Amino acid sequence: MRAQYREQGLEENDLAAHPLEQFARWFRDAARTADEGALYEPNAMVVSTADDRGRPRSRTVLLKQFDHEGFVFYTNYGSRKARDLDANPQVALLFPWHPMARQVLVTGVASRTGRDETAAYFRTRPHGSQLGAWASAQSTVVPSRAELDRAYAELAARYPEGEQVPVPPHWGGYRVAPLTVEFWQGRENRLHDRLQYVREGTGPDTVWRVERLSP
Repeated sequence: MRAQYREQGLEENDLAAHPLEQFARWFRDAARTADEGALYEPNAMVVSTADDRGRPRSRTVLLKQFDHEGFVFYTNYGSRKARDLDANPQVALLFPWHPMARQVLVTGVASRTGRDETAAYFRTRPHGSQLGAWASAQSTVVPSRAELDRAYAELAARYPEGEQVPVPPHWGGYRVAPLTVEFWQGRENRLHDRLQYVREGTGPDTVWRVERLSP
């Protein structure tokens, strides 16, 4: 089970000055590939955390926003990932765009988004997803599917379609401020191109150094 990658290469002079600008370029490519039916959910990313004992966990979540400050996703603040991040804010992200023979790998530090930002995003979610944020105590043991469906039905009766659902106090976002961002392009004979931005400095003194990694 081995594929031979034949995509075009990635050179240092192809890169944008800032890793999030380069990510925006590749994300546009991924979205276009998704529109063509060759890639499913280009904003799906694997989020890896470690708990206070160093035990790693990974799961797939959806990227909801990105800018020069970082990558944003939303979750229940009582979930495993949130508990991990509260204990250890170091996090890794992976965008696995296999049909394009591309990956983006991010390491960084997560911090909670403000409540105003969380509320603004929550209002854009479909009504059912808003109810789901209340119905599910994410990552906790649930006795049965029927119990989960019952909780959702009760919420749907309390907040019918068209009625505003309050923002759950236990739900919100994380912004991952990147420390490294690697752009991986598959090449022939496993001689892949791997160009990594490394953050140096903080605030207005931040610069991004680019290094090539051996495949």
